[in-house]
Amino acid sequence: MDYRDTLNLPKTRFKMKANLTQKEPMYLKRWEKENLYHKLQQAAADKPLYILHDGPPYANGHIHLGTAFNKVLKDIILKSRRMSGFNCPYVPGWDCHGLPIEHNVDKELGDKKEKISTLAKRGACRKYAEKWIKTQKAEFKRLGVLGDWDEPYLTMNFAYEASIAREFNRFLLSGSVVRSRKPVYWCATCRTALAEAEVEYYDHTSPSIYVKFPLKDDLSDLVPELADKNVSVLIWTTTPWTLPANLAVAFHPDFVYAAVEVGDEVWILARDLVEPCFKEFGLEYRVLATFEAAGLEGRKCRHPFLDRDSLLVLADYVTADSGTGCVHTAPGHGADDYLTGLRYGLEPLSPVDEEGHLTSEAGPYAGGKIPEVNRDINEDLRRDGSLVRESHIEHSYPHCWRCKEPVMYRATDQWFISMEKNDLRKKALQAIGEVTWTPAWGQQRIYGMVEARPDWCLSRQRSWGVPLTVLLCEECGEVLRSPEVCERIESLFEKEGADAWFRYEAADFVPDGVRCECGSARFRKESDILDVWFDSGVSHAAVLEPRQELRSPADLYLEGSDQHRGWFQSSLLTSVGTRNRAPYRGVLTHGYVVDGQGKKMSKSVGNVVAPQEVIDKYGAEILRLWVSSEDYRDDVKVSDEILKHVSDAYRKMRNTIRFLLSNLSDFQVDRDAVGPETLTEIDRWALARFAQLVRRVRKAYDDFEFHAVYHNLHNFCGTVVSSLYMDVLKDRLYCSLPDDPARRAAQTVIYRILDGLLRLMAPVLSFTAAEAWEHFKGLDQNAPVEESIFFEEFPQVDDIEIDPELDERWERLLAIRKEITRVLESARRDKVIGLPLDAEVLLDVEGETADFLAGREPLLQELCIVSSLKLVDDTAAAADVEPVVAETVPGLRIAVHPAPGRKCERCWTISETVGEDPDHPTLCGRCAGVVRQLGM
Repeated sequence: MDYRDTLNLPKTRFKMKANLTQKEPMYLKRWEKENLYHKLQQAAADKPLYILHDGPPYANGHIHLGTAFNKVLKDIILKSRRMSGFNCPYVPGWDCHGLPIEHNVDKELGDKKEKISTLAKRGACRKYAEKWIKTQKAEFKRLGVLGDWDEPYLTMNFAYEASIAREFNRFLLSGSVVRSRKPVYWCATCRTALAEAEVEYYDHTSPSIYVKFPLKDDLSDLVPELADKNVSVLIWTTTPWTLPANLAVAFHPDFVYAAVEVGDEVWILARDLVEPCFKEFGLEYRVLATFEAAGLEGRKCRHPFLDRDSLLVLADYVTADSGTGCVHTAPGHGADDYLTGLRYGLEPLSPVDEEGHLTSEAGPYAGGKIPEVNRDINEDLRRDGSLVRESHIEHSYPHCWRCKEPVMYRATDQWFISMEKNDLRKKALQAIGEVTWTPAWGQQRIYGMVEARPDWCLSRQRSWGVPLTVLLCEECGEVLRSPEVCERIESLFEKEGADAWFRYEAADFVPDGVRCECGSARFRKESDILDVWFDSGVSHAAVLEPRQELRSPADLYLEGSDQHRGWFQSSLLTSVGTRNRAPYRGVLTHGYVVDGQGKKMSKSVGNVVAPQEVIDKYGAEILRLWVSSEDYRDDVKVSDEILKHVSDAYRKMRNTIRFLLSNLSDFQVDRDAVGPETLTEIDRWALARFAQLVRRVRKAYDDFEFHAVYHNLHNFCGTVVSSLYMDVLKDRLYCSLPDDPARRAAQTVIYRILDGLLRLMAPVLSFTAAEAWEHFKGLDQNAPVEESIFFEEFPQVDDIEIDPELDERWERLLAIRKEITRVLESARRDKVIGLPLDAEVLLDVEGETADFLAGREPLLQELCIVSSLKLVDDTAAAADVEPVVAETVPGLRIAVHPAPGRKCERCWTISETVGEDPDHPTLCGRCAGVVRQLGM
């Protein structure tokens, strides 16, 4: 007789093979068709709001793994918050203006870019942005990210452009916007000013030169030894091209300086730098005298090749780390230099044009191109004896974020938001302390940046963006600050977008009767556009405030750690400057995505991993699981090996779900579930472990500890469920009568665990949880989307009792099981047994361990999945087997030998009862009884 039909074998409906790359698009299509996101919002309408505001990615090119990581992280948070009982709208957005798009459009236009009108170029830029928004939207949706993809926010939408103008006008009317000549980052390739957030730092080779500035004033009153000496101040610089702009040499007020005799000359430099400098020079020297720096202030030296003096000044930013301690100062080419120039009344001279050529003010070097002109300057200095030494230095140097070329500091007339007017810096620093920063170090990072940052340079000399809506008087040059003018500008922008600024004359924005304070009614428009960081920085005003489903301040801003000096900061300043508060209650930052060795991804190196490559090979689900598995507080590593490891982990979790699901094919919870009193001890233990899992995972979601979510779920599936609980339950599930109370108890626990696991997994493994939930709830493909798992909440486990005595008892049982398993594995290797079910385990115990195990032999036998387990006084006498002493359990010796009896054809247990029932001679006594009750 074939007894297989009498077993309660799993009837698998959840296929083992994931086929994610085929299944995921089917779910996406269904979710979109049935409007899943909007139905979730409708269902949550009465729940408390939780607002995660999307930082807009740039509409320029395919998404990369960093943007994919960011979007999935946001989706995990929002899904977990929804399942925690919140209403979580998600409005994705795109940053559409600015240099990167205009740069690529210029390349496409070629020579036409010089002839095309501003409005025509802006139209081309708009089409370019629209193309990439469509592409990126599809790529983000493919990741399983739910959101209002039909109504995203775009910084180039007319209403948004009007909001940008409105927020700028608020600063303008408050007096915070100023025009001044200051050194700013300037890209000669793109021919525009850059914000600090638009500057990236790369290694760069620069010339390193030491140059003599002949002293004009006599220093013998300060240092008598210098009377009648040929004295020079020795400076060091890595930017020879800035020497034509030199107006001063700076000394630290607290440093001691030395007069060093070299042949018939005397050079002045910091005392502490004399030895390292002359070691590099390879020259003989003698220190004539040392003196305090204060006596140098206000004296003069001569410029080495221009007919002018250089002032000796004091500045506390001078360091003794390198150089000579005498700092070449060009107020038009450095932030510190500029401030020193202000203190000493020096103009911010910058003899460099917008394309990086020196102007006539540079004397003999007029027309020279930076940096090539360095060679000419250095050669001339060498020829006339002013150059002491020339070498090269590798150092971190600022580059343009778009063209990747080195940038310069260049003094130009620009528009700024003052950090001091209206106490913007002070208010911003105070607001930072009222925000929750994750990780916590983010607070100090942005605090230091805001504390030290210069005024915000707003103006860009480009075409594609929102203009600085400034009207200047033709007569006196003053800014027209008129609420009526601002209102008219904003109204036109609402109707026609920012193109209106370029379409109309200045007079069209000025209502009748509005005049300058000087009485003039003639005005001209500013032609510069706004920094795009202002565009995205006012998204709190353009998106959070007007959209009915949102509110400001947001609960969370989430971007990469580079946004401390980017979007987090621009958003903070625009909100504090107009609303006296931060636009966010919390800020979360993540690291960069790097390769498996921690190196930055680069096309030239060949270590770039594209999101689509991962999706095509593994499915988006594996990419989502990888996001959750990484500790985002550090740089996030990815490689084929890492993804394969994540894929293996996914397979284990999926198989666990499949196994649990397959054992519920004949279980209906309202009909078959049993009460707590029917549960066995291992059932109660498994439920307790499940309750602990739920509490840990929910806390991890709340604390944004997603790697803890991953590890807890993976470990629970792999250790508690697969390798222990489900392994032990198989005999009860498969071999008992279908309605046996012990079997129904096991199914009751399985149902509870599976229900909770799917809910806990859903924010991360959205596709898998959705598929499994349909099988779990018996849903067909025509079931309404409202029955999907995304409408559920996280499991509640308050009813599950945590019994400390049970925990302690099971900790000991599992320790003993571990020792027995070790001996069983050894017996298998030595061919003493085949499977554990072939074995009889003999335990020789003494002391407190003997008391603990007394009466628990059946439970321990079930735990170890062996055919027989006995407590004996002497294993050698009982079975002629040498026992193994336990390593971690005192008073325990273990012996393993083949179990006595025959193998049951139905349950595979070896038992001496096999053959006792004449009707079923190949079955053990238990199975024979079960089969008889089944009518066979």
